[in-house]
Amino acid sequence: MTKNSTSSTGSRWTGMVPVDDTALAVTDTGGPGIPVVYLNGQFATQGYWRRVIAELGAGWRHITYDERARGRSKRSADYSFEAAVRDVDAVLAARGVDRALLVGWSYGACVAAHWAGRNPERALGAVLVDGAFPYDWLDEAMEQRIRKLFRRLSWFMPLLRPTGLAPRMTAEQQADSNIELGRISRERELGPVLDGITVPVRYVVASGTSFGSRGDEQERIRTSLDAVTARNPHIKISAKVAANHGALLRKDFRAIAETVREVAALSRGEAP
Repeated sequence: MTKNSTSSTGSRWTGMVPVDDTALAVTDTGGPGIPVVYLNGQFATQGYWRRVIAELGAGWRHITYDERARGRSKRSADYSFEAAVRDVDAVLAARGVDRALLVGWSYGACVAAHWAGRNPERALGAVLVDGAFPYDWLDEAMEQRIRKLFRRLSWFMPLLRPTGLAPRMTAEQQADSNIELGRISRERELGPVLDGITVPVRYVVASGTSFGSRGDEQERIRTSLDAVTARNPHIKISAKVAANHGALLRKDFRAIAETVREVAALSRGEAP
């Protein structure tokens, strides 16, 4: 592990964390505050969280990282969802963090939900930002649509990679990852995960469409939360914001930060 600081809880640290056949680019603000781990959208980078982090301020310990082949992280032979969940453990272990509050957006919300469900003694709680909706949106026609979309985008992805705005993955790998997300998001798969969560979980839900969706598809997917919150008292919707899926980290960062504060208070047994 490379680093520019000798303390895992002191001053700001930026470096590479080796895991499996790759290395993840990690930033840790350090300090004694509650550790908050931010889990990115499927092909996003840690920089997307900068407004949320600035809004919360220096009283928290903010830990961000780029997923495999995203941002400054290295390529891997394994881009599976299970690898993404394992990487949370790798980052926490490398930074010496035993318990953390997770904040995940989109794909990262699914990662956060699974990790919180598997690690109730380590998860202080989770904020799920417009993701982790148990809904059967993937069928054969959708799978073909996804593959066609990423093939169509493949010609200019290499132009974006030097900027960090596109993953260093092939079009097929990106499509496979998106299709896997559809499979793990099915009600019979994700529903039991959410039902089993015993720590405070709060959703921030966007409005309108997401990349690749059509018409009211995304709004119909979001309605699946009604059954989730009815079954599990630990899970609630804290905010429904005006921004769409791709813009809410930029436009509604205050609502996300306020929800982080709410979950932190609940984890301490306080009224939010």
